[in-house]
Amino acid sequence: MKREDHTVKDTAATQTMSGAQAIVASLEALGVSDVFGMPGGAILPTYDPLMSSKLHHILVRHEQGAAHAAEGYALASGKVGCAIVTSGPGATNTLTAIADANMDSVPMVVISGQVGASFIGTDAFQEADIVGAAMPLAKHSFLVTDPKDIPSRIAEAFIIASSGRPGPVLVDVTRSAQTESLEFSWPPAIDLPGFKLPAKPHKKQVRAAAEAILSAKAPVFYVGGGVIRANASQDLARLVDATNAPVVTTLTARGAFPDSDRRNLGMPGMHGTVPAVGALQRADLVIALGARFDDRVTGRLDSFATGAKVVHVDIDAAEISKNRYADVPIVGDLAEAIPALITEITALKKKRKPADISQWWAYLERLKEEYPLGWGAPEDGMMAPQEVLEKLSKIVGPEAIYVTGVGQHQMWAAQFISYEEPRHFLSSCGLGTMGYCIPAAMGAKVAQPDTVVWAIDGDGSFQMTNQELATCSINKIPIKVCLINNSVLGMVRQWQNLFYGQRYSHTTLNPDEGEQIPNFEMLATAYGMAARTVRSIDEVNEAIEWAMSINDRPVLIDFRVSKESMVWPMVAAGVSNDEIRYARDMAPDWDLED
Repeated sequence: MKREDHTVKDTAATQTMSGAQAIVASLEALGVSDVFGMPGGAILPTYDPLMSSKLHHILVRHEQGAAHAAEGYALASGKVGCAIVTSGPGATNTLTAIADANMDSVPMVVISGQVGASFIGTDAFQEADIVGAAMPLAKHSFLVTDPKDIPSRIAEAFIIASSGRPGPVLVDVTRSAQTESLEFSWPPAIDLPGFKLPAKPHKKQVRAAAEAILSAKAPVFYVGGGVIRANASQDLARLVDATNAPVVTTLTARGAFPDSDRRNLGMPGMHGTVPAVGALQRADLVIALGARFDDRVTGRLDSFATGAKVVHVDIDAAEISKNRYADVPIVGDLAEAIPALITEITALKKKRKPADISQWWAYLERLKEEYPLGWGAPEDGMMAPQEVLEKLSKIVGPEAIYVTGVGQHQMWAAQFISYEEPRHFLSSCGLGTMGYCIPAAMGAKVAQPDTVVWAIDGDGSFQMTNQELATCSINKIPIKVCLINNSVLGMVRQWQNLFYGQRYSHTTLNPDEGEQIPNFEMLATAYGMAARTVRSIDEVNEAIEWAMSINDRPVLIDFRVSKESMVWPMVAAGVSNDEIRYARDMAPDWDLED
């Protein structure tokens, strides 16, 4: 599959209209079907023509929810997500989601209203320099003060958001530009000086990468979210077949390569599997595909994969050798680079035999056998959250889309749910935004209405944006919420347990004894949802099947789980990946060879 095409196409002849009408007409001409937003004074002129447009608008309860929903929509569909908000606080409320989308390379366009051009700089009511505020957070930002520029700027925003390394773009349109008239025609003139797409991957570098892969005795594919953004998962499968090398998939890349394939070692990094971490640490060649050597993967950088050479393929030249020197750098779209690499490898294999990697595989298979993912029964007698999520995975299956918040539940969802295809695991990975889950799941369901969408959230993360459940109920967006409720800020508490002498400073959300505040089942019912509370592992399967049977409204299951459960394996921040703990008092024996 190719990236989404936002080439502008001819439409009707020139016609006179307001800038507000031009915003709507531009979105329609670009093929946008769904937008998330909330009106306010500075964007009100645009909301009038929006009412009679072809666009399906979903009224959110908070602007952060609109932008997170646009993220979820983009990740689930591969299209550009779109949000429309007003000036001042309306616009600033989207900044967290804009930063989130930028970190995770999510294509999104946020259109914000701004005070009239003559009022800019006067501290007018609900004025904020949102272009300036978004500049370090977005891929690009536009301020539009002249109505005739609206079609061009919106078309350019969609091109920038979806081209090259995807990302969020802000288009801030003054109220005066929305109310004044222009002669609208399509396609508009596109003026993007300095904006260049990467050239095709350099043949010499591709050949060098192929040589390195076939010569390696301990290679590993380090797969990042760029593979999914490039729609290159099928090409990746062919590359793995051509080499038989092991694969590790980062948090953003879960589903890029099937979990059911024996060559998938799982997720690397801070809470990765022992085989995935061991493969990277002891490889003689790391082939990074659309990955950025993030600190959560590498641990202490100077001790990461010290015996390995690196082939680094990325569409963003700025990522090459940024954190780890690339011995063979390849700048290019993975949709082109991976097929080129397969062609070179196939040709080289006809000339000579690849290196023998059987001993490498024997080593990795032993790690898999000795250190599988698992959990211990909580001493407090409450449910193990890992077991709840494993049951969810078995009953619901890999066809569903799973969206998570941020915290322990996020890591457990990455570990204990099986993923077979891309765009079925959505999460806030780079920024780690609590509150992402519910609105992003809503956006995913709007994008894929015929696919089951499970929102897996923690009780801390859930309470930041759960007002969007009202949006889901009113708009008949039937997401299903799996609430992993341990009454604490679990991941922070885990660190306090391990590194702060079990001093649980301000991480308890509910007293150990007493009423649950809020009562999530009652809250969900108030939002018009079906809801129930599960306290015993014997009730889990039936509760999940009950939730799966309800498709006319959102559903919530409050799973009361142990606060003592922790995420293992774990690499503490700032230490070498070699110091990974398999459990509290267990480190893996790396020397498993005979």
